[in-house]
Amino acid sequence: MDHTHHICKSEEDTKKVAELVAPQLKAGMVIFLKGELGAGKTTLVRYLLKSLGYRDKVKSPTYNLVETHQLKNLTVHHFDLYRFGCPEEWFSGGFDDYLITENTISIIEWPEKIKGVNIKPDIEINISTEQLDFRIMDICFKEEAGNAVI
Repeated sequence: MDHTHHICKSEEDTKKVAELVAPQLKAGMVIFLKGELGAGKTTLVRYLLKSLGYRDKVKSPTYNLVETHQLKNLTVHHFDLYRFGCPEEWFSGGFDDYLITENTISIIEWPEKIKGVNIKPDIEINISTEQLDFRIMDICFKEEAGNAVI
């Protein structure tokens, strides 16, 4: 398991982290993205998508729960589960089906909202905002994700 620690003092730093992570992403991966409201989760996703070649606008899926972004040979599903009341909403919303489609990457914000649902992340990213003037991004690549080193 590889673990990296990044200090982001600006949006440009967040972009650089995304540019380091994006080349490691492969179809079939699930990414858990954790952090408080306003931590920069969607900003990180925006830069990940841009690093993968996506050129359209990237908005937060807070109200739609999932936004799907089509790239040339890859589909990225970006989930925001903040408004979930219980893990069963994952199944009743049919979101499990998104994970089994071909050539997809699924990025799940607020994965703690589906605790107990059997989803294993390949990458976990935790954004800490304890310091007011910068963010800390801890990135953990699981062994199953390959031996990626950032």
